[in-house]
Amino acid sequence: QVQLVESGGGLVQPGGSLRLSCAASGRISSIYAMGWYRQAPGKHRELVASITSADKTNYGDFVKGRFTISSDNAKNTVYLHLNSLRHEDTAVYYCNAHIATMTVASMEYWGKGTLVTVSP
Repeated sequence: QVQLVESGGGLVQPGGSLRLSCAASGRISSIYAMGWYRQAPGKHRELVASITSADKTNYGDFVKGRFTISSDNAKNTVYLHLNSLRHEDTAVYYCNAHIATMTVASMEYWGKGTLVTVSP
């Protein structure tokens, strides 16, 4: 069993910053990639950023240099640094990971989400 636990969401003013964290735990054999998606009210879930075990990163087009994803492999943790936040960044941010366990070669996991609200 694998769990992803997010933290770091909250209320921030436009132009502000936040750091989201997601820690994976359980009977993990390997983590192939971790990332963040977001879903705003009435919209589809979209990729924010992802990072592979080889540190290859990918960002959604809307990020435009404002967000940075990083990972600490020793802690099975991925971070998302959110800068220059805008009202339209308001959404639930979900952690995503592709993980191999002792019994399953690779499976996709999701966290429960953390709410980011950008408002004056």
